[in-house]
Amino acid sequence: MMYKVFKNTMLSIFALAVIVPSSIVVLGAFKKDNEIYSNPLALPKSWNFNNFRTLIHEGNVFTPFKNSVIVSLFSVAITLLFASLAAYGIARMTTITGRMLFMLFSLGLAIPGQVNIIPIYHLFVKLHLTNSLVGLILVNIALTLPISIFILTSFFKDIPKEMYEVAGIDGAGHLRIYRSIALPLSRPALGATGIFLFVICWNDLLYPLMLITQLDKKTLPLTLIDFRGEFATSYSMLFTAIMVASVPMIAMYIFMQRSFIAGLTAGAVKG
Repeated sequence: MMYKVFKNTMLSIFALAVIVPSSIVVLGAFKKDNEIYSNPLALPKSWNFNNFRTLIHEGNVFTPFKNSVIVSLFSVAITLLFASLAAYGIARMTTITGRMLFMLFSLGLAIPGQVNIIPIYHLFVKLHLTNSLVGLILVNIALTLPISIFILTSFFKDIPKEMYEVAGIDGAGHLRIYRSIALPLSRPALGATGIFLFVICWNDLLYPLMLITQLDKKTLPLTLIDFRGEFATSYSMLFTAIMVASVPMIAMYIFMQRSFIAGLTAGAVKG
């Protein structure tokens, strides 16, 4: 009984911690600044889309939005390709070599990205990759590859070895087995990992802030900083920009929620 009460209490607190800030942002996008300051949780006096019109005509968000889409999609696609290849190879290795490779990639999870800021910056300056979307894509791939391999390896290991062996007997090589068996069976895992990586890449602020200075190469999270003034901040415009920035993530989850849920539950029950 006490455990149930404690669990419900903690869940309620967590729900409030999510709902209250989200409500302030959503409602604030339809308010003026003085309404937000007076009562941030109250409904707008009049629902209007003036903030969205201002954001479109004066906010210059189309170019950063396009840059974020390019960086995120290419980063996720390339990372999934290399991670799935590496995970397939590790899963097929039954010797100590496979375990050592898995541990080596897993060590990448123990190194915070902030530790590599200075070396990455100096390297990218020498390679002339600053103010470049290609540079941001390469950074995202390098940072998200360890966690992707860590996630996908467990799913590839859950595929019955007999399926690999039968395909091998029929004359299929490793590349054919990977393309025709491993990838189709691990589609839920790839979908869940893809959503996870997309959120990381889309919300990344640290490396664009460090590597990008040109206006036409800014990503959307970096552009959101421009809505914060030195002495005053227009929270109505800031909340509107946050809503626009959240649309791709919400849309991606809605269209891929089956893969996401299936990827989270795959391997949970064995029979």
